[in-house]
Amino acid sequence: MKTPRLLRPAEEEMLEAAFYYEQQAAGLGQDFLRKVHSAIDEIAQHPTRWPTVRADIRRRLVHRFPYAVLYEEQPREIVVIAVMHLRRHPTYWIDRTP
Repeated sequence: MKTPRLLRPAEEEMLEAAFYYEQQAAGLGQDFLRKVHSAIDEIAQHPTRWPTVRADIRRRLVHRFPYAVLYEEQPREIVVIAVMHLRRHPTYWIDRTP
């Protein structure tokens, strides 16, 4: 199993979304973080399971929330490029490099 690593912008997106959800209902932000971390754990175990969206970038949807984890498998790690809200422009993350 490869170790996941979040790029700083991906981590910031994840934390901002968690803060937003926590403001909506107590515990919802924590649930969001659990679902994202669960998705990342599954990616680390089976990195080729989810569809490719561009070049070597794959997308794993987050259960219950309108988010996706965009990632790239590298020789020694899984690099999480974005924790993207599904209503954002679909290519805003392209300039991010692992």
